[in-house]
Amino acid sequence: MKAVYASTVNHADPLAALAVGEQPEPQARPFWSTVSVRAVSVNHHDVWSLQGVGLAAEQTPMILGTDAVGILDEDIPGKHGLKAGSEVVLYTFVGTDGAGVAPGERRTILSEKYPGTMAEKTAVPSANVFAKPANLTTAEAAALGTSWLTAYSLLFDAAGIKPGDSVLIQGAGGGVSTAAIQLAHAAGLEVFVTSRDADKRAKALKLGAKAALETGARLPRKVDAVIESVGAATWGHSVRSVRPGGTIAICGATTGDQPGAELTRLFFQDIRVQGCTMGSREDFARLLRFVEHADLHPVIDSVVDGLDCAPEAFARMIAGDMFGKIVIAL
Repeated sequence: MKAVYASTVNHADPLAALAVGEQPEPQARPFWSTVSVRAVSVNHHDVWSLQGVGLAAEQTPMILGTDAVGILDEDIPGKHGLKAGSEVVLYTFVGTDGAGVAPGERRTILSEKYPGTMAEKTAVPSANVFAKPANLTTAEAAALGTSWLTAYSLLFDAAGIKPGDSVLIQGAGGGVSTAAIQLAHAAGLEVFVTSRDADKRAKALKLGAKAALETGARLPRKVDAVIESVGAATWGHSVRSVRPGGTIAICGATTGDQPGAELTRLFFQDIRVQGCTMGSREDFARLLRFVEHADLHPVIDSVVDGLDCAPEAFARMIAGDMFGKIVIAL
């Protein structure tokens, strides 16, 4: 089958490690299900894999991709309504609870130990297969598994914020930050957003942000929580923008992971820092219900047609030239 994969790893030039070609189809295994993929989105995790973060050269070739929407190939016994031919979305953490693997297996995301989703077919533990929300297009549903799940978990688990609270979302434009704006607004939060780009700030306001400011600008008041995925470029601003006793929830560091820690401010103001990688299967189920009930639609920056266009999609991701998700349609 055709797939997009890491042929090796290359920290300096990740695109040089990217390949499109034939890879083996998933093999049948107990308590796993195979899906014919219809769309996948590109995530920073895919770029990090090409750079050798979480993926060693000896593990390549490795099919990339950490989310997907597709058609279920075979019935899932005992799971009501999920029959062959159903449109499904995938939860792509493996090893969190023993579903489909030996109990106690270390948690991994597809494309780390098991082949990912950027292929004509992919496989996940059957417990990880969910019906696609009926209100979403195929491209929109492709955004849920990584960016939207991460945003949901950052807001409602890691940060623990509630309707009526305020939140600062750093770096408008990326998949996680865009999802966080939409989810936070739908949940009744007061949303502040930053971006260096005026056009991205304007788009964030249309999604429901109360205010969109230049990166590093002083907020009208301190917020209950900060959603941080940018890293070194915004960390100091995040620490200064959260109220005493508030939380900074972090899921990434696209501008570097070695900022000044500002430990004095953290301990003196009782600021909590909470890391987050995607979320639980239960979070994913709740997210799907929320998206459908509130009729939320992930922002899609662009859709490229076919796996052969993956290098173009990855180049846009690396350049940061997008607002919302970049999707590859099969």
